[in-house]
Amino acid sequence: MGWLFYTDRRVQTYADEKAEIARLCTSHGDTRKTELVKACKVGSTWYAAARVTNLDGTPVEDTTYVTDADGSITFGAVFLTRYDDGCWGYKDMEESAGPNESRAPLGLIELLSNLKDEGSYAQDWRQRCRNWAAIPDYEEGDKIRLATPVTLTDGSACQIVTATHYRRGRQKRRCYRIEETGGLVRLSKASLAGSELLSSAKVAVSPVLAEFLAGQGG
Repeated sequence: MGWLFYTDRRVQTYADEKAEIARLCTSHGDTRKTELVKACKVGSTWYAAARVTNLDGTPVEDTTYVTDADGSITFGAVFLTRYDDGCWGYKDMEESAGPNESRAPLGLIELLSNLKDEGSYAQDWRQRCRNWAAIPDYEEGDKIRLATPVTLTDGSACQIVTATHYRRGRQKRRCYRIEETGGLVRLSKASLAGSELLSSAKVAVSPVLAEFLAGQGG
């Protein structure tokens, strides 16, 4: 399915977007109904969990999902969104269609029904979401070894870095100090996948305190 844009510009704010995602995930047919359970926006992408139930109370039978104990199934959906000349638009995909965007929070993934085929596109998508969520959020002063060296624009590479920041106006922005050169580099969250914490700023002792403690021990 392609992109659909709302030329009436009725969607302009975060609240408008969330309400529209809820509407798109809600339907009532003759025998079934679908309703939004949870929606989260990450960047410009909305992730949704939607529950399907039979109106007569019988269990929902589906070829992709295992029926939950209450007789319903809950599936994941991805909505790519963007604004074009002030008009909001979206492109939606069900998780079994193999969407590329895979940053849904774990809290949403845990709401989804089990899958009948563990080798399906949906299973792969859920695992990629879990992998993304597992990437550490390092703190100021943490020393890190990247899983693989990152090649910089000058052709050099770095692998051991320390989390720090720089200022742009009043804003603090995350960057990393390169162990080998002392230079600063911006790293995407994806480049931190599989990284290892070498030392934590939380347990680091200041040089003055370390000298004092060494004197006490002597």
